[in-house]
Amino acid sequence: MGFVRGLLLDESLLLADDEHGDPFLPPRSARLLRRLQYSKLRVGICHQEDLSSRKANFLGRTAALYSLECISMNPLFITDSLNKKLPALSGSGETCFYVASGKSNEPISELKKLGWKIIYQSVDSLPTTNKDVLLISQLEELPFILSGFNKKEDDNLIVVGYVMKPSREEDFAKRGAFPMCPTQNGLMFVPLTLELPLEVQMKAVDAILHKATDEIISIDMSSSVDLPKGISFSGGMCELERYFRGHPECCIVDPLGKIYPLLDRLKIQGILLGLEDLNIKNHNKIRGPHFMKALVFKLEDFQDLSVPLPAIAQEYVDHGSLLFKFYVLGDKVFYAIKKSMPNANVLVSSSEKTGFSPLQFNSLKSLPVAKEDQPSSDVQKISEQSLDLELVHQAANWLRTTLGLTIIGFDVVIQEDSGDHVIVDLNYLPSFKEIPDCDAIPAFFNAIKHAYELWKTKLVTKNPSDAL
Repeated sequence: MGFVRGLLLDESLLLADDEHGDPFLPPRSARLLRRLQYSKLRVGICHQEDLSSRKANFLGRTAALYSLECISMNPLFITDSLNKKLPALSGSGETCFYVASGKSNEPISELKKLGWKIIYQSVDSLPTTNKDVLLISQLEELPFILSGFNKKEDDNLIVVGYVMKPSREEDFAKRGAFPMCPTQNGLMFVPLTLELPLEVQMKAVDAILHKATDEIISIDMSSSVDLPKGISFSGGMCELERYFRGHPECCIVDPLGKIYPLLDRLKIQGILLGLEDLNIKNHNKIRGPHFMKALVFKLEDFQDLSVPLPAIAQEYVDHGSLLFKFYVLGDKVFYAIKKSMPNANVLVSSSEKTGFSPLQFNSLKSLPVAKEDQPSSDVQKISEQSLDLELVHQAANWLRTTLGLTIIGFDVVIQEDSGDHVIVDLNYLPSFKEIPDCDAIPAFFNAIKHAYELWKTKLVTKNPSDAL
């Protein structure tokens, strides 16, 4: 029949009335519409012609907010209604779904004649398959129904379940990173949720993409030598972690054990020491510095410095206020140039104004940057000339292999007096938002697929019966 490309949601499925009888969009409906907005599916919201004007107006505003079509349905002229608003909703060789609450006045029989598939939400039913109607009990099941249908059309498709904080998910989704229809290289994405049994969701996906650090509540750094012992995750992530431990055969991009070293600055420093093997005498050098969370210009400032202990102190590298952000997506390496913190003499001058007190900042948020004092074109030219791209590419591949991670990011500054390329930050699954979508998203898809294929090869090698 073809992959799912069109989706029509009945308003009765989405809206609710408050105590005054005014319509509103419940949070779970808003989450679904936000995900469908960037799903690459053709999506519309429909209602009967006799809907009250107040509810119809609210529905129209809601549809506009999520860039969806709003269709008034006349049961006698459904084909005309669809063709006028969504002429391409049901293209040749493609499948469309109508999702409703199961009310008697819904145009089910008419849509069936047009070849549409029907999904009912019923609180008394569990998800089931039927050649005429599919049943769900919660809206959160809808992405799994769609991916399952596509999987039946092509068993080679790879369904990727993902979990991360909502703001990060939306940033990725806006760029087209989480489509609910197959990508050119055969991936589909579905959000994992606490609203559904984890066991059911895991059986419906082939691989799991996560940003587990989004779910960290606290880290006891006194236990850093024995991570993850000192990590406190959210309840949902704890459940997922327990599942991973009980099912080591899962394909995880990337395994939790691989990311734990990146939570400890001391371990990162130890890893970066290995870059020394890439350096050649009389050539540019790449290395990693020590690390700290405050800039201290007088030794006595340490006594009142409110930073977690143990802490690492590092040299401050004068780098002309330029930062190179590198992103490694599988075997592809990208970079962008950004303004950075000023040189030490500027920082010392700023510190003088506060009696040489330490300059403190949160390394997880935006850092203070130097004021713009050169045209951006000049900065770009100088940057390109000073950067040893081949050297950093070698370091990128070395880091990816050493860490065993699929998607990583790291920041490089170039020391002004020596030309040393210094890696000052290292993380996994970065946003790579500085890289154009036309380059980054295909590389993102290919990196995930390669990780899955590599996992599958290892699994089959270990258990040949799995190849059957």
